[in-house]
Amino acid sequence: MLMLAAALPLSLASCANASGSKAPASDAAPVQNTAAGGNEHKKVAVKKYKLQVINEFPHDVTSYTQGLFFYNGEMYESTGLNGKSTFRKVDIATGKPSFRLDFDRKYFLEGSVEKDGSIYMLTWMNNVAFVYDARTLEYKSTYSYPREGWGLTTDGKDLIATDGTSEMYFLDDSFRTLRSVHVKMNGRPVYDLNELEYIDGKVWANVYLTDMIVIIDPSDGNVTGVIDCTGLLPESLRTKDTDVLNGIAYNPADGKLYLTGKNWCRLYEVRLVEER
Repeated sequence: MLMLAAALPLSLASCANASGSKAPASDAAPVQNTAAGGNEHKKVAVKKYKLQVINEFPHDVTSYTQGLFFYNGEMYESTGLNGKSTFRKVDIATGKPSFRLDFDRKYFLEGSVEKDGSIYMLTWMNNVAFVYDARTLEYKSTYSYPREGWGLTTDGKDLIATDGTSEMYFLDDSFRTLRSVHVKMNGRPVYDLNELEYIDGKVWANVYLTDMIVIIDPSDGNVTGVIDCTGLLPESLRTKDTDVLNGIAYNPADGKLYLTGKNWCRLYEVRLVEER
């Protein structure tokens, strides 16, 4: 296993504006909310789904999963907690990392995603975000970040982020805010949007502290589907350290969908079954 210390970001966060930060929070573009007007209370049919487990794999129980995604057919994962935050390339069959970056204990790593050959990573309350080269996994840059970092994904054009509220932000590659939408279901806001994945034109989001995943129309923030993940990890596999469902990864190479959670011992390949 290749293990590298994330050396550059360790010294940059405390002096981000003087050492590599390219987008100070004060330079962020004014937020344009695109869900105002008639869309705010639009009635949208919400489909309900349950899960069918297709396969299961080991998952590192020390991984406090914050971000999960595929790049070139391989799974990548960012994990959180101060003193335990890592970024890793994961062998699905074994759950073990073939590459791992360990971050200084001052950082609490959050969501991550690949876009246009770069890997973008958020931090929770450090107000910085990191960029690495997707091919070499070498450090590229650090940016200031104006809010809490939670989930992160991309539609291929913009980065899409959440901050624990009902807001979903669309960002450029320098983490400047371009616009945002309020996420709501049946007209009511959906808070605590956590780990994200962009699948077939929709944003899927774990809802923190629940066994629910919501499927969001990014054009107006309306929830169009709800996935009930209750019981995915059975009680027999839970310990005192087992935490909540968090982690959605879709592999576009084969169409397979994977779910896991914070400090879970399993990664599941699943399929949706619509409730009738």
